[in-house]
Amino acid sequence: MAYFVPKHLLLSFALSVSVLLLLLLPVAFSVGPEEAEPISYHGGPLISGMLKVGIVWYGPIPRAQRKAILSFFRSLNTVTPTADNIPQVATWWNMVESYQAYAKPGAAGSSRITVKVVNEAFVPDYNYGKVLIRDFIKGLIPTATAGIPDTLAVIVASKGVTVQDMCAGSCAQHGLIDNQTYVAVGDPEDECPECAWPFVASSEKEGEVMLPPSGDAGADAMVKLLAGGLAGAVTNPLGDGFYTTARGNHFFEATSMCPDVFASVEIPVDPVSGGAYNVVGDKGTKFLLPAIWDPKTSSCWTPL
Repeated sequence: MAYFVPKHLLLSFALSVSVLLLLLLPVAFSVGPEEAEPISYHGGPLISGMLKVGIVWYGPIPRAQRKAILSFFRSLNTVTPTADNIPQVATWWNMVESYQAYAKPGAAGSSRITVKVVNEAFVPDYNYGKVLIRDFIKGLIPTATAGIPDTLAVIVASKGVTVQDMCAGSCAQHGLIDNQTYVAVGDPEDECPECAWPFVASSEKEGEVMLPPSGDAGADAMVKLLAGGLAGAVTNPLGDGFYTTARGNHFFEATSMCPDVFASVEIPVDPVSGGAYNVVGDKGTKFLLPAIWDPKTSSCWTPL
């Protein structure tokens, strides 16, 4: 994992790191993005190059959920043409990669960000209990990274575990603890249906409930949340990259700027499973990924 930093901002970056060591960045907020200005660049580093990922499976994560999440990571750099021309997960990832060009005026294009899962660790017995506050996330980070330098820690919590601020304004977390970047998500299916929508009905959401492409609502909801957390970690890893605010302290990033948007056309449905999807990935696996703010057009972009 490397950071792209414009040369004239290296000094300010160093100062930012010292201030942001324990920053916690929410991925979504109850205040709507319609109240915010367009996302802009604030001078800090972005993740680029090789992105190594270390995963902690916290609690008894079902095999179907692990399979869906690992398939998502593999799909980010996999292109498998389909007969029906459905966009690839890699197409979605290309939009995340495109932010690099807008952090460096005059750049010819975006560098590829290659994602590789370098470690998996299992903590099935709730060693830190069933509420993962920031201090407990900090304790899990070394288990996720296994001491491998420049590795993004990803904490995936099982059903029944509350990740800090889930259902209280944000559906996933990413941030920086002791100079270590991380993403943390939980299974929102029962505890936080608004975060699991459109696979689970929610009184806070309008629109049709859809069948999950994998057949497991928790798995596909977690992939959706992880995608948002990962996009935020890449485009705003230290809190001074790409973001905007509303009402002073409400924070919006690449995907939280475009909540509950998945396509600009009718969303395809798998003829066999009935699951809704907007991209395909490794071995034809189907996913429903969130819209992303396009820094070129200053509008929400979807693969479809």
